[in-house]
Parts: sequence; structure tokens; C-alpha cells
Amino acid sequence: MLKLYNTLTRKKEIFKPLKDKKVNMFVCGITPYNYPHIGNGKTYLQFDFLAKYLRHKNYDVFYLQNITDIDDKIIKKANEEKTDWKKIARKFEKVYMENMKALKIDSINKYARATDYIAEIVSQVKRLIEKGFAYKISDGYYFDITKFKEYGKLAKRTKQQEDDAISRIDENPEKRNKGDFCLWKFRKENEPYWETDINSGRPGWHIEDTAITEKFFGPQYDLHGGAVDLIFPHHEAEIAQMESLSKKPLVKYWVHAAFLNIKKEKMSKSKGNFMTMEELLNKHKPEVIRYSFLSQHYRTPIEFSEELMEDAKNSLERINDFILKLKEQKDTARSGKILEKAKKEFEDNMDDDLNTPNALAVIFNLIRDLNKINEGGKKVLKFLKEINSFFGFLEFEELKIPKEIAELVKKREEARKSQNYNEADRIRNLIESKGYTIEDTDKKPVIKKK
Repeated sequence: MLKLYNTLTRKKEIFKPLKDKKVNMFVCGITPYNYPHIGNGKTYLQFDFLAKYLRHKNYDVFYLQNITDIDDKIIKKANEEKTDWKKIARKFEKVYMENMKALKIDSINKYARATDYIAEIVSQVKRLIEKGFAYKISDGYYFDITKFKEYGKLAKRTKQQEDDAISRIDENPEKRNKGDFCLWKFRKENEPYWETDINSGRPGWHIEDTAITEKFFGPQYDLHGGAVDLIFPHHEAEIAQMESLSKKPLVKYWVHAAFLNIKKEKMSKSKGNFMTMEELLNKHKPEVIRYSFLSQHYRTPIEFSEELMEDAKNSLERINDFILKLKEQKDTARSGKILEKAKKEFEDNMDDDLNTPNALAVIFNLIRDLNKINEGGKKVLKFLKEINSFFGFLEFEELKIPKEIAELVKKREEARKSQNYNEADRIRNLIESKGYTIEDTDKKPVIKKK
């Protein structure tokens, strides 16, 4: 029985969607004003993993992600580069999509740009004004946090702290309360705007999310995800906006992923201590990146380093080497018993709030136990293929060996059979100089790319 840690209640809860096996899931997407960094990659990989695991468990998941394609940061970047805000937004959205494709993040059903939902955003602002939750000052309409008595229930506080996403706090001395946030920003010179019946202007940051989720899911849905720095004030504001209108809980399960740190500090563009996904993808295979982020528990901060990536590469090689050997082996009653025990332990750990470190430890124990008896075939292979539907980092396709390498392998085998070991070693070195490695097994040599 799957349990997830709910930030709202601060405990693990049995996962039971609002309606049967149907899961409506929303994760806060990017603000496309710069190249996505590896902290973004970690978050979206871990929620891709969650969506895929839910589907593996036979849940019918609709995964929605917004794109904040109008924002102060985008406007600032456009002004700096003396170009149009839309060009900036579309440029970095394209980069983000390319990064996601490279990382095999393909579980999202719908990407929703904020600018495509201006009518829905205006509708929510109007209703908040009518119900007395919003007020007007010189630069826009603001939400009065004192009018929503449960403000702070997700973060268990109402004031900002150092790790909050505070770069988009709306400052105006006319505000009633320091924590009040802008719903609709009035038109400013040289800034994009939309003509509406609540004045010319553009959306605030928080309102787009609830307008988009209300459009697709209605006033309530099952699961909301994002990085921990969004809990306050962003997710707190979402709750205040929607629950003020609906008078019922916005989300049943709030799931948050921990930071990715570099040199003990949270990675962020504002601090300048970040590596782009593009840079990481140029240095490491997507499968290694997936392994490095998914092998850590999603609620545990990751300290990024090249050592982390090297460990991931080595661990992944060990599993993939095992897969190659499996293709030459047969299932037995003994290997079947070991497999069934491993399958149960694996699922128990996965169902315990996605405990991937323990679940992967089960896989390595399975490899160790089957290597000892040199058994296990199609059934083990089938299990590994099943779990790869959500892990997405294992390799099952046979390596296409170039004819030249295949000929050298054949000559080396002939040299070994005739006990000409000097010649066999010479050919091995030649094979390795051409970018391949050779491992001798009981049945036949295994060829791998370096």
C-alpha cells in the first residue's frame, strides 16, 4: 500500500485519490528566463519518477505542469538584451523542453502557459475582489492574507525565511499587510499588458497556478508537487486564493522535493552557483544523471559533485553488466525464490514514500545473490524491465559491435584456445584502444563500449 509524505500534515499517509484510481497531479513549472539548472533537473526528474510509478501502480494519472511565461524576471532579461519578452520566454522554454526530452522526462500530459489562461486568471481575481479577499492600490490588486484565517497552514508560519522563494515578493508601502501578494499588476510603461475589465495589466505570480488548475481539475485535486522553497509563500498563496473561493481543501497531498546543493549551498541563479542542465548533459549520459538523482530520496538534499556522478556511473555499469549476463542464463526454482523475495522487498520500499535508496539496495542484493549461483534469466529480466518503466536508466538493447571489433574478438578467442596468451593480450589491448572492453565469462566474452 503506497504511502507518501504529506507536507500539509507532516506525516506519511496512505495514498488514496479523491476518485477511485484517477489522479490529477500538478507540479509548478519553470519561469523561462534563463537556462534550466541541475536543481531544476533534479526536481522534474523526481516528479517524472513519481508520475511513472503511480502509473506502474495502475493509477490513471493526468500530470499538468504550468509555464510562467510572463514574469518580472522575463521582462528584466528582455530589457537587458534589448529584445521582446516573448522571444526570451519562448527561447528558454524550447531549451527546457530539449533538456526534458534528453533526460527522458516524458510523463507530463499538458504544459500550460500562463499567457494562454488570462481569462481564467481574471475570473479568479474578480471573484476574490467580489468576496472581499482582494483590494486595490496604486499598482494592482492584492490579496489580504488576514482575510484567510488558515493562511500559513502548509508552511506552519506566515512570515518569510531565508530559503523561501522571496525574489518575487511584491513590495508596495500601500499594502495592508507585509505578506499581502499581488494578484493583478497594473500596466507599466514598456511592459507587456492585457486589456481586461479589471484594468490593463498582467498576472501576479501565484494566481496563474490556481487559475490553470481550476480550469483543468476544478477547485480540488489530488497531488501538488514542487521544490521545498516554493512552500512559502507560493504554495501558501495558492491555498489562500483557491480555498477562499471554494471553501474546501485545494489539494489532498502536498509533495515537496529537497534542494540540490553545491558546496553546501542551495543552488540558485541569484547566487550564481549553478550548473546548467546543458552543461551536465554534455558531460554525462542521461541515464547516469537519472540514476544519480533518483538513487537519492526525493526529500533528502543532494550535495552535487563529480564524485556523485562517478559513483552513479559505476553503480549503473554494475546493473547493466548483470543484464548482459542474464541473457545467457536460465531461470531455476532457486533463482525464482530469490527473485520473489526481492520483488516484495523492492515494492515495500518503493511504497514507503518512494524509498529509492533502499529499493536500489534490494536490486544490488538480488544481483549479488544471483551472481553467486550464476542463475536467473527471463523472469529477472522481465522484472528489471518493469522497474525501468519508472527508473528509465537501465540498458537492455544489445550493443551493436562493429565488424572490425567482432573480427578481433574472434581472433582473440582463437589465440586463447591455442594458448597463445601473448597474442590474446595484444588483441585485447587493440580492442581497448578502439573504445571497447572485453570481459571473459563461462560462456562467451562480453563486449562493452568504454
